[in-house]
Amino acid sequence: MVKEIGMDSEESFSDISLALKPAQLDWVGQKIFQNECAGKYECLVHWNESEAFPSLGIGHFIWYPEGVTERFVESFPALYEYMEQRQRNIPEWLRELEPFDAPWPDRVTFLKVADSPEIAELREFLAGTQGIQAEFIFRRAKESLVKIIEAAPDERQADVKRHIQTLSQTPGGVYAIMDYVNFKGEGLSADERYNGEGWGLLQVLLAMPAEAAPSTLDEFREAAGDVLTRRAQNAANPVERDRWLAGWLKRLETYREPVDMHSVPGVSS
Repeated sequence: MVKEIGMDSEESFSDISLALKPAQLDWVGQKIFQNECAGKYECLVHWNESEAFPSLGIGHFIWYPEGVTERFVESFPALYEYMEQRQRNIPEWLRELEPFDAPWPDRVTFLKVADSPEIAELREFLAGTQGIQAEFIFRRAKESLVKIIEAAPDERQADVKRHIQTLSQTPGGVYAIMDYVNFKGEGLSADERYNGEGWGLLQVLLAMPAEAAPSTLDEFREAAGDVLTRRAQNAANPVERDRWLAGWLKRLETYREPVDMHSVPGVSS
């Protein structure tokens, strides 16, 4: 019997769960790595233009430098803590950081040391722990499900719950949940708003039709496109409309069940 990774939630939503076989989790991790980095090794430690922080690992986890406060939820410190709990062989210089902030104050400084031994060691460490990172992404997503349902308006909670239950029944649906939470967040932070409107998983689920659809995953993909388009239109920085939105929408197109289910480990026809 293959052991599955799963969750039973609080009593009020005890039937809400998310589960993947280990081989399926590896598959999802590779899909996320492809989405974030095109599978490129050097992209495991990266600093995008127009951003005030570096992005690390297969999920491009955000890591703020000292003094930088942005509206986006920081995720690399939580990944670091998870790796410590799993007793990974973390680079010594990373362990010695106090406080645990990104040691480069801006992108210019980062680029000057991009070929340093420290960054090479960090990139190698992240390349060697891709499975742990995928597990972290999975756990973040599954632990958010009950919170997302409870954050929905009372009259929509049943709809949101049903959407989650349906998506969680297939590898493609679980991948969509995992990737979207890692990509754009849970939608629970009051700071992650433009003009009072969020763009996380909660907002996507609320944008889906209340009535059951032939394909919940198709409805999810369409709703996510509407939510991200709205975000780009509300953004003060035109880079979101002019450059990023097209890539976001292309990413959503990967939220489909594989045509050949045999290509997904652990899935049989």
